[in-house]
This record gives sequence, structure tokens and C-alpha cells, in this order.
Amino acid sequence: MREIIQWFNQSTYIPPLSPACEMCAQGSKLVLLITGVCPSKCFYCPLSFEKGGNDCIFADEWKLDDENDIEKLICEAKYINANGAGITGGDPLIVWKRTKKYITLLKDTFGSDFHIHLYTSGVKNGEYIIDLVSAGLDEIRFHPIPKHWNHMDKSPIFTVIKKALRTDTDIAIEIPVIPKMNKEILSLLEWANNLGIKWVNLNELEYSERNSNSLNSKGYTLKEDISAAVKWSQESAYEILKISAERGFDIGIHYCSCSFKDGIQLANRIKRRAKSIAKNYEIITPEGTLLKGVIYSKEKNSLIMLSESLKHEHNLSDKQIFLNIKKERIEMEILLLNKIAPILTKLGMQCYMIEEYPTADELEVERIPLPI
Repeated sequence: MREIIQWFNQSTYIPPLSPACEMCAQGSKLVLLITGVCPSKCFYCPLSFEKGGNDCIFADEWKLDDENDIEKLICEAKYINANGAGITGGDPLIVWKRTKKYITLLKDTFGSDFHIHLYTSGVKNGEYIIDLVSAGLDEIRFHPIPKHWNHMDKSPIFTVIKKALRTDTDIAIEIPVIPKMNKEILSLLEWANNLGIKWVNLNELEYSERNSNSLNSKGYTLKEDISAAVKWSQESAYEILKISAERGFDIGIHYCSCSFKDGIQLANRIKRRAKSIAKNYEIITPEGTLLKGVIYSKEKNSLIMLSESLKHEHNLSDKQIFLNIKKERIEMEILLLNKIAPILTKLGMQCYMIEEYPTADELEVERIPLPI
């Protein structure tokens, strides 16, 4: 019987484990959505309305203007001190020339050890995988649709996978764990094991705003009110791992839960970015979010004048106070703002302590009025 390793909370695997998974856990993998367009119409696709079906590019949460917007891509990789990138979609093979361009760019910029893996359904443009491998692609994760899991030899991507296995890149399978499909998933695992595929990733099936109606229509429900995971997906995954270990499959199998993606992968990536971008007046929380004091005013000119006045009166350098024109606010150290907030509020200003993610979208978590 093979050993089942409890890696992190609700993340379990049977060795070997992909180096890409290890990097994701460290938060050192850049997530590069190369396009939201995909030939497969999976009912469970978790992509957002903004991304799903749209030809857009995102480096983590940072939207690129177009495929020539190289500066943001490289900048984001440096912000999280990335050791690699996961190219996802949609399907990267739909825009294979763009994908090849980015693989080459990342390898040329960060070196040959910069690990790049890619997700694909392999349905269209599978013949160009050879071009991507020649550019430096390290790992390919194929995503067969559920109706083919128990007869992969008849799958339209069978030939593509066999060709990919003859290259120097690592070949894997990645699928969601759909409840009540244990038999089909075990069939897929046995097929992958016999074919010589290196590992299979099993993801906990999850809800998103875009796929919720589809999942509900098929009778799925949430595992918990505070989770996006589908009920019974995790239990199915554990049962599949147990049976796989008993059968002695040589293939590596990793179960990746929703809580692992959010609580470990995303959290660690956010912490890495926070350390790179935090300004002198911002406090990094244990979760990696940023705390700062902010002053809002509806009049742009008053903010400019106030910023200069505060610099002079409190002897503040440009590193201690920032006029954020985009968000129409002044940002500064919380304790100082808390002291002067009563005066500013009398002048019609709004003062808050803000908690935000250190990501490109600067998602706000909470705001508390000052003075406290």
C-alpha cells in the first residue's frame, strides 16, 4: 500500500508531487491567465464573468492592456519574487503563439530554472505543444472532460497526450473531484498510471458566481456557508486517494482543497507581494493585507493643498505620506492620522483606517472611521 501524506490542512498527496505544486504552496508561482477563451464548455468552470469567454490577460490580479504589455507581467513576477508561472485560461493553446511568446520572455528574463506549467484541454491546437516545449515549457496539465474519464483511449485528446509524453516535459492530468464519479475518476487514474503520466491533481469542486446556476441545476450544494466548496467533493477525494494507495498506483496523486488554495497558496503569494510593495506608512498584517490611514475629500484641489500642508506641519517625507490621485485620497500612518482626524473631520474631510489586499486590484477588506 502506498503512503498517503497529509501535506497541509486539507491538502493530501501520494508521492511524487509536482514541483509546481510545491511552488504554489510557497506562493512563488505567478498565475498567468493568457486568455479566457476555451473550446470546452465545462459546466463547473470557476472563471469569473470578467475573464470567462473573454480574450483577456491577467498576471495574478493585474490586468494587462494587451499581449505587448510586458512591463506589468515582469513587474508582478518580481513583486512576488516568483520562482515560476502557471499559464492558465481558458485554454492557452487557443492563443499558442502568445503563450510561446510569454514562455520565451519569462525564461529569458528569469532563467531556465524558472518553472512554467500550463493547463489545457488539448482539444484544439494540440499540435503546437511541441513548439511550447521547445520554448521551455516544463509541465503540461491536461484537462479531459468528465464524459471521457472512464474511456480515455477514445478521448479526442488521447493522441495529443501520447505525443506530449514523447517530449522532455512532465505530463499530468488535472480535474475537479465531482461527487458520485469516484468510479470514473479511478478509471482515469488507472489509465494515467499505465500510460506513464507523472501525476494527477484532484481539485475540490468549487462554486463561483459564474458557475453557481449550473452547479445548482445539477443538484450540488455548498459544503459550508463560509466555503465555496461543493458538498461531498472532499469526501470523494479522500476515498479515491485511499483506494489508489491500496491498488499501489505508481503515479503521484495530489488532492488540492479550496481551503488550501485560499489559505495557503493565495495567502503566501499575498504575503510575498506585501513585503515587496508596502510603503513606509503601511502595516503588513499577519494575513498579508495592508493597513493605512486615509483621508478622503470630494475636492481634488483641497487634497493637494492638504497634502502639502501636512508634509510641512508634521515634517513628513514623500515616503511617509502619499497623494493617491487615482483613488482621490491621501494615505499616511494610522497613529498620526488618528490624532489629527478630529480637526480634519471638522473641515469636511473623511478619515479612515483602511485594510486592503496588496494585490494590483487593491481590494478593500475593511474601513474603520477615525478617530477611534
